[in-house]
Amino acid sequence: MIKAGIDQDALVTMFAEASAKQGEALRKAVSGATLKALQGRELTLDSIRKVVKTVADAASMGAAKNPASEVDVESMLGKALAGIDSALLQAVEANRKALEQFMSHGVGLGEKPMQAALANLEKMEDVFFSAIAKASKGAGPLQGPWEQALAAFKLKGSETGTQATQTVEGLLAQAQSTLRDTRASGLRAAQAMLDSYAALVSGVLIGMSEGLKAGSTSAKSASSSDASEKPVPGSGAPAAKSSARRARR
Repeated sequence: MIKAGIDQDALVTMFAEASAKQGEALRKAVSGATLKALQGRELTLDSIRKVVKTVADAASMGAAKNPASEVDVESMLGKALAGIDSALLQAVEANRKALEQFMSHGVGLGEKPMQAALANLEKMEDVFFSAIAKASKGAGPLQGPWEQALAAFKLKGSETGTQATQTVEGLLAQAQSTLRDTRASGLRAAQAMLDSYAALVSGVLIGMSEGLKAGSTSAKSASSSDASEKPVPGSGAPAAKSSARRARR
């Protein structure tokens, strides 16, 4: 079964067959599945919420089927949380790179789309935790282990939340120190990029960047061509005067 870009059956099987010694394998599998699902869609808070819940549901179904009595279910769910956190950390990094690119083209953090992006970064950890809490309520007998694993994880703090806070603080400091004027053409190009911000963050950052550079190069070539075709000031004046003299004669 594929849901939200995630092979749930594969995750269910992995959790169902996991032993107490396979915790790191679970973490990596969850991280990879979560990251792949996030890369296949626009990176919005709603997308993150759906992907996280889908992964948590798969972990619950698999853990519930695990027959090994020695398996620490709470520990397994903790590894699932760590895997999701690892994937969301990459999402924070993608947001940082996109925001820095916009700033390099003169878009200020005071612009509404930029303010919204920063606010979403700060909310990412809350969305992560709330999606897990919602998933735990539908996990039946695993609700208790989920709540305990989540409480322990919150106590330690997620890497996603820490990095998001540092990213926002860093961008604010950078904007304050590099404030500068930008040509209207640059602002128009940046605005076009802002209109598809979520898509850009989720995988087209490099392509958009190359497209912007290519457009800039074409504009310069066209400008140079126009300049070469303009007549040199005064170059046509002597010819015109000679023609006038011949006409008078």
